Amino acid sequence: MAKGSNIVHQYFKKEIEGVKILVKVNPILFTGEEITVAADGHAELREMEFDEEIFDDLKADAFEEASPLEFNLYLNGLV
Repeated sequence: MAKGSNIVHQYFKKEIEGVKILVKVNPILFTGEEITVAADGHAELREMEFDEEIFDDLKADAFEEASPLEFNLYLNGLV
Protein backbone atom coordinates (compact mmCIF):
# COMPACT_ATOMS: atom_id res chain seq x y z
CA MET A 1 0.00 0.00 0.00
CA ALA A 2 1.32 3.44 -0.92
CA LYS A 3 2.43 5.75 1.86
CA GLY A 4 -0.33 8.21 2.72
CA SER A 5 -3.09 6.27 0.98
CA ASN A 6 -5.20 6.06 4.15
CA ILE A 7 -5.11 9.76 4.93
CA VAL A 8 -8.40 11.63 5.11
CA HIS A 9 -7.82 14.97 3.41
CA GLN A 10 -9.53 18.16 4.50
CA TYR A 11 -11.17 20.54 2.04
CA PHE A 12 -11.81 24.27 2.18
CA LYS A 13 -13.24 26.94 -0.10
CA LYS A 14 -13.57 30.68 -0.43
CA GLU A 15 -14.95 33.04 -3.05
CA ILE A 16 -13.43 36.46 -3.69
CA GLU A 17 -14.85 38.82 -6.33
CA GLY A 18 -16.25 35.95 -8.41
CA VAL A 19 -13.09 33.82 -8.13
CA LYS A 20 -13.54 30.53 -6.30
CA ILE A 21 -10.57 29.02 -4.44
CA LEU A 22 -10.73 25.39 -3.33
CA VAL A 23 -7.99 23.85 -1.18
CA LYS A 24 -7.25 20.20 -0.37
CA VAL A 25 -4.98 19.63 2.65
CA ASN A 26 -3.21 16.46 3.71
CA PRO A 27 -3.24 17.04 7.50
CA ILE A 28 -0.36 14.61 8.11
CA LEU A 29 2.17 15.61 5.44
CA PHE A 30 0.98 19.23 5.08
CA THR A 31 0.79 18.98 1.32
CA GLY A 32 -2.14 19.49 -0.98
CA GLU A 33 -3.64 21.19 -3.99
CA GLU A 34 -5.32 24.48 -4.71
CA ILE A 35 -7.80 25.04 -7.52
CA THR A 36 -8.51 28.61 -8.57
CA VAL A 37 -11.63 28.99 -10.71
CA ALA A 38 -12.06 32.32 -12.53
CA ALA A 39 -15.47 33.89 -13.12
CA ASP A 40 -15.32 32.66 -16.75
CA GLY A 41 -14.88 29.05 -15.54
CA HIS A 42 -11.16 28.75 -16.35
CA ALA A 43 -9.51 26.66 -13.61
CA GLU A 44 -5.87 26.37 -12.55
CA LEU A 45 -4.41 23.69 -10.29
CA ARG A 46 -1.36 24.18 -8.09
CA GLU A 47 0.48 21.66 -5.94
CA MET A 48 1.00 23.11 -2.47
CA GLU A 49 3.19 22.60 0.58
CA PHE A 50 1.91 23.95 3.88
CA ASP A 51 3.23 24.40 7.39
CA GLU A 52 1.66 23.35 10.66
CA GLU A 53 -0.22 26.67 10.85
CA ILE A 54 -2.27 26.00 7.68
CA PHE A 55 -5.58 25.49 9.50
CA ASP A 56 -5.17 28.73 11.47
CA ASP A 57 -4.21 30.51 8.24
CA LEU A 58 -7.26 29.21 6.39
CA LYS A 59 -9.53 30.27 9.25
CA ALA A 60 -7.93 33.73 9.39
CA ASP A 61 -8.45 34.08 5.63
CA ALA A 62 -12.18 33.23 6.02
CA PHE A 63 -12.05 29.86 4.25
CA GLU A 64 -14.93 27.54 5.11
CA GLU A 65 -15.03 23.76 5.07
CA ALA A 66 -15.90 22.24 1.71
CA SER A 67 -16.83 18.77 0.55
CA PRO A 68 -14.47 16.37 -1.20
CA LEU A 69 -17.13 16.00 -3.89
CA GLU A 70 -17.08 19.71 -4.75
CA PHE A 71 -13.28 19.78 -4.92
CA ASN A 72 -13.13 16.68 -7.11
CA LEU A 73 -15.84 17.92 -9.48
CA TYR A 74 -13.71 21.00 -10.17
CA LEU A 75 -10.51 18.92 -10.28
CA ASN A 76 -11.99 16.70 -13.00
CA GLY A 77 -13.54 19.55 -14.96
CA LEU A 78 -17.10 18.42 -14.32
CA VAL A 79 -18.38 21.80 -13.09
